[in-house]
Order: sequence, then C-alpha cells, then structure tokens
Amino acid sequence: MRRPRTTTARRAKEGAGRTAGVLGALAAAAALTLSLSGSAYAAEGLLVVNGQAYENPSGCYAVDWFPTTVANHTDAIAEVHSGPNCTGPVEWLVYPGETYGTETAQSVFVL
Repeated sequence: MRRPRTTTARRAKEGAGRTAGVLGALAAAAALTLSLSGSAYAAEGLLVVNGQAYENPSGCYAVDWFPTTVANHTDAIAEVHSGPNCTGPVEWLVYPGETYGTETAQSVFVL
C-alpha cells in the first residue's frame, strides 16, 4: 500500500495549528505574569534609615541627614541611591540583615 502524499497546503495548515497552540499558551502565561506583577508588594520587616523605622517598606525613602545609616531588617534588598527620589547611581545594595553607613546617599529604595 502506498502512503498518501501530504500536500504543501496541508502541511502548512497543520503547522499553523501548532503555532496557534503555542502562541495561545504563551499569551496565557504572559497574561498571568502581568496580573501577578501588578499586585502590590511590600517587603516584610523593618527598614531603619537614620533611626526612623519603616514597617513593611515599599518604594523610595528620602535621606534626611548625613552621615546616613541604613539597617535592613526586611526580606528584600534595599538600594542606596546617590541622588534624590531614588535617582542617580546605586551606591550600595543592603541585603537583609545588613547595615550600611554612608555620607553621600540621598535616598533608599526597597526592591
């Protein structure tokens, strides 16, 4: 018995169906990721900047005097920025459990 020949059009149609299935799965994964990333997140614990404690911090915190001490008692990394409003280069990363002292930082961002 001879096997029927597959036409180019039929192969293209089958390939398009597989591609659509893969693209559909990717679109669903992207939608799920975007919906989860839009939810609010705050670090758990305390961030202490110059003696001022912030419970479950999230976002940017201004440095109000120099020298500055940042004690990170959270479960997230804190970025110490050389500019105001968490702009400028990141001067240091303060990991959970660490304390950092600086004379040049102007803001701290909790990831």
